[in-house]
Amino acid sequence: MAQQQEWRRIRAAAAVLAGFALLTACGGGADGDDGPTVPPTASGTLEQIASKAHCEPNVQTDAEELRQANCNTGDGRYVLATFATDRGQREWINEANDYGGSYLVGRKWVAVGDPEVVAALRGRLGGTVETASPHHSGKSGSGGSEGGHSGHHGS
Repeated sequence: MAQQQEWRRIRAAAAVLAGFALLTACGGGADGDDGPTVPPTASGTLEQIASKAHCEPNVQTDAEELRQANCNTGDGRYVLATFATDRGQREWINEANDYGGSYLVGRKWVAVGDPEVVAALRGRLGGTVETASPHHSGKSGSGGSEGGHSGHHGS
């Protein structure tokens, strides 16, 4: 039962982050491949990744399976989340993709923000940019690639 409760917290946090993505991603768009050099993908704790991103993390969720912080830097606002397991991250991304938005994805971490912010973060953190079109609105969005409903977009 404790594990079920933990997954509910993860889903709730995914909904919050996805909502943030909807508020900040005005229109969706192309892959953020603007930066000339992409470093190796960052790894570590929430605080270590935040430090590499030049963020003073404002921790909002501090659970065993998920840690989440708000960041506000010169590049803009974003949310940074770290996961205890690959499975937890995969499930979170699958849930969040239904809401659309731009995500910078590394091993056991995700950053969510405007496409421009995600592109800037990629220059510091490495990772893969994923852009998801909202599926729940009932309208087909423009500019997004909908290659099924798997939640995974090959980059």
